[in-house]
Amino acid sequence: MNALKDTGARYEMVEQGLTSWADYRRAGDRLIIDHVEAPVALRGTGASGRLMAALAADARDKGLKITPICGYAAAWLRRSKEFADLVG
Repeated sequence: MNALKDTGARYEMVEQGLTSWADYRRAGDRLIIDHVEAPVALRGTGASGRLMAALAADARDKGLKITPICGYAAAWLRRSKEFADLVG
C-alpha cells in the first residue's frame, strides 16, 4: 500500500516514483480540498482515487468533515458511499 503523507497543506502519495497530491486548508473541523492532481503518467490508473480514499480515511480518523472545492474531489466524494458522511 502506498503511504499517505500530510505536509500540513498538502496530502501526497507516491506511486511508481511519481507524486499525486491534494492541496487543502483547515477551517475548524473542516478539511477544504482546493485541488487534486496526478502526474500525467498516472492519470487513468486510479491514482487520484486512491489518494482521495486515503485522504478521506485520514479525515475520518481525525474527526474532520470534507468540503471539496476541486471538481474532481467533489465528484469522487459524490460517488463514494463509504465516505459520503464526511461531506459538509
